[in-house]
Amino acid sequence: MQNEIFRLVLSCPDRPGIVARISTLLFEHGGNILEARQFEDAETGKFFMRVVFCCPGEIDELRGELSNCATDFEMEIKLYNVTERKRVLFLVSTHDHCLSDLLYRHRIGELSMDIVGVISNHSKDVLNLAMIGDIPYHHLPVTKDTKLQQEAVIKSIIDDTRADLVVLARYMQILSKDLCSHLDGRCINIHHSFLPGFKGAKPYHQAHARGVKMIGATAHFVTADLDEGPIIAQDVEQVSHADTPDDLIRKGRDIERRVLARAVTYLLDDRVILNDNKTVVFST
Repeated sequence: MQNEIFRLVLSCPDRPGIVARISTLLFEHGGNILEARQFEDAETGKFFMRVVFCCPGEIDELRGELSNCATDFEMEIKLYNVTERKRVLFLVSTHDHCLSDLLYRHRIGELSMDIVGVISNHSKDVLNLAMIGDIPYHHLPVTKDTKLQQEAVIKSIIDDTRADLVVLARYMQILSKDLCSHLDGRCINIHHSFLPGFKGAKPYHQAHARGVKMIGATAHFVTADLDEGPIIAQDVEQVSHADTPDDLIRKGRDIERRVLARAVTYLLDDRVILNDNKTVVFST
């Protein structure tokens, strides 16, 4: 039987014998470890591990023994076949630079995923995205009075498409606590972040007025606490007194694109594990 490649991702309270138990199980079932990363968090007392291995395709018995291992070690454990592509749903408003970038990376094969739809509170004409092609597009306008009904439709689309990951690619609406709870651990957002931080309208203009020397962006999990979810990826870029607000906006778009793409890549490769209000990211 031809070998297949799998990813094993786990977290549990730290204690002796975890690595030995996992490696022994894989060996006993014909597994060959191709990549292994681990982290012991001294602050939380938790252990995290990601293993990539090849193994004969039929691994039901291994799954059963890994389940027993999870019970013994109080372990959260996930096993993925690398050929199984994650189903991804995008939400976007009028700023389409992040979505355009992700669609392009998907088209050239850089992001291995199945795009199950795009949701926007604006019409497709506003975005003018030729690369959407035949991807299902859902125009769901929203007002203060229709927010709950609109989110009910969003939730229904998420469930019907069986989306593994929901990406807010500059979706300029605050999700309700109910929808955040429904998407716990499978929805990410991108936002500008400055030193110091500027919130509200025209953040780049605020930054320019204060003479900032560095701008940045943050990709994080979505929680009910606005823009305070566990961080997945960040980046910054130096700016100067010579930069206009339009310069900051342009540079900010570039940072947002690359940070969100990096976060999506990590999640598609199962490199991110939640650690309370933080993340463990086994980056490449």
